Amino acid sequence: MKKIGMIGGLSWVASAEYYKRLNELTQQAGGGVASARIVLESINRQDYIRAMVDRKDEDAACRIILDAAYALKAAKADFIVIACNNAHRFVPVIQPLVDLPVLHIADVTATAIKAQGMGKVAVLGVRPTMEGHFYPDSLARQGLQTVPLTEPEKTFIHHSIHSELVQNQFHETTRQSYHDIIAALRDRGADCVALACTEIPLLLSSGNASLPVFSTTELHCQAAVAMALE
Repeated sequence: MKKIGMIGGLSWVASAEYYKRLNELTQQAGGGVASARIVLESINRQDYIRAMVDRKDEDAACRIILDAAYALKAAKADFIVIACNNAHRFVPVIQPLVDLPVLHIADVTATAIKAQGMGKVAVLGVRPTMEGHFYPDSLARQGLQTVPLTEPEKTFIHHSIHSELVQNQFHETTRQSYHDIIAALRDRGADCVALACTEIPLLLSSGNASLPVFSTTELHCQAAVAMALE
């Protein structure tokens, strides 16, 4: 079994879910009391936010992720999983430098959505993820179209993630607002939604959305276990 190197802490809430699902899926695949071989490098989210949000220093934020990747390589990880959607925008910089495979969450998600025969995808996450290129690019390589969100929708989702979800707060009013946004996206032509923030699936774990939703956390964990067991 290969050793999974996990960059966590962005947030600890998502990292805990990753650890849980990686082990549950490994036990399902291996039987008995099988568990995943995982080495975790947990970043201080506050340091990352100070660099990325407060100072708007992309180089410093990237360096934090890169240093974590180097630590995982030193710990003899076979490949890297970043338990945060937004940090994947640094993968093109990190992967050549650290010389380890990085399992890209957007590529995994795009492949799964394509396999289900979907065509138009709305991406929900923090603002840099919703406005960045790495999800549209991965989706486009699979022949999929990205459906844009309105400015008020992006503002609400971004704020709810930072003020609630990463702090392990999941409110019914917020859940209903997400369902309202998904219904509006359906009316604008989307046929599915990528939950492209690792905490959003925890919010929407109960209740039925009006469109198929793809948990990037679950898909990423499934792909990581498959890669570890190759």
